[in-house]
Amino acid sequence: MKVFSAVLVVAWALLAGCGTFGSSAAPDEPAAMEERGAPAVNAEPAGSEATVEPVLSAGEAPEFVGLTNWLNGDPVTLDEVTAGGNVVLVDFWTYTCINCIRTLPFLTEWHEKYGDSGLTIIGVHSPEFEFEEDPGNVAAAVADYRIEYLVAQDNEMLTWDAFENRFWPAKYLVDSEGRVVYSHFGEGDYVETEQAIRQALTRAGHDVSGIETGSDTGPQIDPRASAFTRELYCGYERNYTTNGVYAGQEAYYEGPDREVLYEDDGEYSLGQWYLSGLWRNERQSIVHARSTSDLEDYIALPFLARSVNVVLDPVRDEPFQVVVEIDGRPLTAEEAGADIEFDEAGRSVLNVGEARLYALVELPEFGEHELTLRSDSDNFAIFSFTFGNYTEGA
Repeated sequence: MKVFSAVLVVAWALLAGCGTFGSSAAPDEPAAMEERGAPAVNAEPAGSEATVEPVLSAGEAPEFVGLTNWLNGDPVTLDEVTAGGNVVLVDFWTYTCINCIRTLPFLTEWHEKYGDSGLTIIGVHSPEFEFEEDPGNVAAAVADYRIEYLVAQDNEMLTWDAFENRFWPAKYLVDSEGRVVYSHFGEGDYVETEQAIRQALTRAGHDVSGIETGSDTGPQIDPRASAFTRELYCGYERNYTTNGVYAGQEAYYEGPDREVLYEDDGEYSLGQWYLSGLWRNERQSIVHARSTSDLEDYIALPFLARSVNVVLDPVRDEPFQVVVEIDGRPLTAEEAGADIEFDEAGRSVLNVGEARLYALVELPEFGEHELTLRSDSDNFAIFSFTFGNYTEGA
């Protein structure tokens, strides 16, 4: 789960997340609760119809504000949906957030199971990075993830603010009387969330007794992941704060929007990234600032995790290639993430052509390693790295 505001560091520590907006963690301090949060409600056995208590006090849900570019249906208001006797599950998400992506299969399942029984799911896409505001990018993500429920863009974060939300992903269940009766932040608690949905539908007069309750509790944290690497941001928007300690070289902090020729001394700390060559520090990303011919420029980072993802957006609408190495060598097929390919020379490479999250590494076992990304292209813009610590990888 991602936390939007630096003032919610305490909430982040309790609820967990793949990253924070201005985390206070020290450079070498792995974020010990990066992947999943503490349960929002006490777990109930699969299939149980026991009462699920709302996380927040029941109160009137705010109306949608400023939503645009509706996908999979016509624009609606909360009042319109609830006036028809439906229950609404509002899901705040953004398409490069790995925590959001992991929840999508559960949302899809609930849509398929309860969509004809009074449940309306509305995905409120609230962007973290500027390129996520692009309607084409959002539409492509909705298609890629086979999302069939309603999705609308909240580019100005107006509905986000109306709900006083601070998290990606965040779910708010609104009953047929327009009240928020349950909320959940981050991943997990899928059985409990479904129970809350069923109870709200039943109270609204819908019969869900013939629909089997899901029992999938989601992926499990690797038992060795008592400490692991948090999300790392690359733009000065996150680094030029009292809490921004993602960049590991002092030269990065000498001023924003500068091109710096970095020298890498090879001394690394967990929780930071390091550069070699000419790079430009921009508000949301670090950008390779020259064309080269021998892959001499790179970004490197030590990590403690099971898997690694990176958010990339080409500076120009031109594809480019990144050579990915682990511990100074190419990835093996067993270590490669879903987006890795292998060239004729046996190198593990990433072919980048669109703005999205790319899966780099999925290791057979949790452990500490060093990741290096090299490219000759000056089209190479890096926004963030996220890390997975589930037994399944990802």
